[in-house]
Amino acid sequence: MSILDQIQKPADRPIVATVLGDAGMGKTSLAATFPKPVFIRAEDGLQALPIDERPDALPTLNSVDDLWSQMSALIKEDHDYKTVVIDSVTALERMFGQHVIDSDPKKPKSLAQAGGGYGAGFQAVATLHQRVRKGAELLVNKGIHVVFIAHADLENVDLPDEDPFSRYSLRLHKRSVAPYVDDVDAVLHVRLKTYVMGDEGKRKAISDGSRIVVCHASAASISKNRYRITEELPFELGRNPLTPFVPSLQS
Repeated sequence: MSILDQIQKPADRPIVATVLGDAGMGKTSLAATFPKPVFIRAEDGLQALPIDERPDALPTLNSVDDLWSQMSALIKEDHDYKTVVIDSVTALERMFGQHVIDSDPKKPKSLAQAGGGYGAGFQAVATLHQRVRKGAELLVNKGIHVVFIAHADLENVDLPDEDPFSRYSLRLHKRSVAPYVDDVDAVLHVRLKTYVMGDEGKRKAISDGSRIVVCHASAASISKNRYRITEELPFELGRNPLTPFVPSLQS
């Protein structure tokens, strides 16, 4: 049998997405709109949701070993959850950093000194994030959606053919960003819908509190998607704005 006989159109599969935003923007609320979610909590963001709307969650993580145990159980054991949400990868960054420091027999005072310095500590943290992403792939193979929640931060971008500018990115060390941006199906930036009012010199941004989701390529954000979404999406509490565009969310 020829290898070419295996050629076929890939089937739809569960989505892997990162939800990005400032504090209070509704990241957890958006993640909770994915099908039958269960939360792995490096921080306790579910307190923002009313008890009758609060999804199921595993105990808050106390260590890196807790994370591997919870992910392993969701991968290997039978359950009826359809989405695993990790809240948040920003909190995991802090946990991973402390784990790397504590695991170093030389007892460094900071992550910069861990592993002998020269960036080894930061690379060790990035490797742990890559392990999380590999675990997510095993969940996808089991038919489960995966959502990563991340806090937003501003980064400066200095391109060789453009003037320098700022954009929203994930509040992670630059070596830790790739698993949650390069290798996901969508990065959803949740933000307030703002309007600029006033004359030049006295202009200010105002908002009525409504939120939008940016998941298309934008100079202002690290947002992206693989579903041909090219416009901002309205974010209504209790409704997933991706459902009309993602076949695996419609079943």
